Amino acid sequence: MPKASYHLIHPVSRNTSVIFASPHSGRDYSWQFLRKTVLDSHTIRSSEDAFVDRLFDSAPDHGALFLKAGAPRAFVDLNRAADELDPALISGLPHRGLNPRVATGLGVIPRVVANGRSIYHGKMDMDEVRNRLDVYWRPYHTTLQRLMAENVERFGDSILVDCHSMPREAVAQLANTRAGRPDIVIGDRFGASAKGSLVDQVEAIFADAGFNVSRNAPFAGAYIVRQYGRPSKAQHAVQIEIDRSIYMDEKTVLPNGNFGAVRAALKQVTREITDLGRSNQALAAE
Repeated sequence: MPKASYHLIHPVSRNTSVIFASPHSGRDYSWQFLRKTVLDSHTIRSSEDAFVDRLFDSAPDHGALFLKAGAPRAFVDLNRAADELDPALISGLPHRGLNPRVATGLGVIPRVVANGRSIYHGKMDMDEVRNRLDVYWRPYHTTLQRLMAENVERFGDSILVDCHSMPREAVAQLANTRAGRPDIVIGDRFGASAKGSLVDQVEAIFADAGFNVSRNAPFAGAYIVRQYGRPSKAQHAVQIEIDRSIYMDEKTVLPNGNFGAVRAALKQVTREITDLGRSNQALAAE
């Protein structure tokens, strides 16, 4: 089984209310898991947010916590609710009331990777599902919930930046629109998960760094943003989706020639976003 549910990197001085997280960049593909899947060790990575943890790993240098997955998304999806269980994969579950994600095989224990390719032959039992949830899903979310609450207590608010990547084809249809194909999609669930002024600032930071940015199209935010974004309780959550093609080769799952430049730009973005978690403290103190 994967070695760890998550890795939490602390700054030398925790001085911003911003938390960066990367729930889909885990790449601990244990031999036990690889033995169970019908996919090869390359194809199994097609749903992984490869290298997103490296793109944002400067967060602790600027005073922010950085929480990243250890277990891979194909093993357990930390951006799904624990009850999003797929009866086509798990024995003994009724086939009713499924949301579209689960119906297409993208539940908390995924049945497929990108392009609908099956991960397993046959089904698994509930004991294995419970083990994955207890050992990997729940520790990640228990920790994230604790960190969010600590920041509210320490700083007066908490800002979660939930970092993801998207395949180029996900935004290809937007290439011919007036705005053009976005490099970055910011999701705030149409204003429900974070205060609008904060999201405006985050969008401006990405745009000033040279990225083409859209908001909530085609991704408005999934379980994590919905669960942890509580503006009325001073908890704000925004989802960041980055077009994989601007920094990596999606077929080989390797960084491309632009990786260094994109990473450098995102270091500046990361620094400026962490500053938002300090400016809010200053306003609260006035």
